[in-house]
Amino acid sequence: MTKLTIAKHKICVLDDDPAVLQSLRFLLETHGFKVRTFSAAVTLLTSIDPDDVDCLVIDYKLPYMDGLDVAVRLRQRNVVAPIILITGYPNQHMAEKAAAAGIDYILFKPHLEDILVTRVREAIEVDPLGETVWRPG
Repeated sequence: MTKLTIAKHKICVLDDDPAVLQSLRFLLETHGFKVRTFSAAVTLLTSIDPDDVDCLVIDYKLPYMDGLDVAVRLRQRNVVAPIILITGYPNQHMAEKAAAAGIDYILFKPHLEDILVTRVREAIEVDPLGETVWRPG
């Protein structure tokens, strides 16, 4: 008898605040996602496999480089997975800058719980054959 396994979508989360990182991991895992967390941009950038991630959740305010810079570098490395930027520091030019950096969604802290799961699900849809389909926001 063969055991049917359902592949979990792989989500990478980058935030330098350990409490936020743990909270986001718990939230996403509770909803059935496989989660890898990173507390430093350089660690994410040097260890991510472009073909082994379905969605990225990146904090805007990070030490050494911001989330927009991280997104640009990911796109330069041919990472095509959707990117969700989370921020507690919105400004009037954020959407413009985020679009130029290749970011699909911007979400505002502190109330991320429901909307984050919804946006991750929207960002990664699955076709009937189980293949991940990327749908730009």
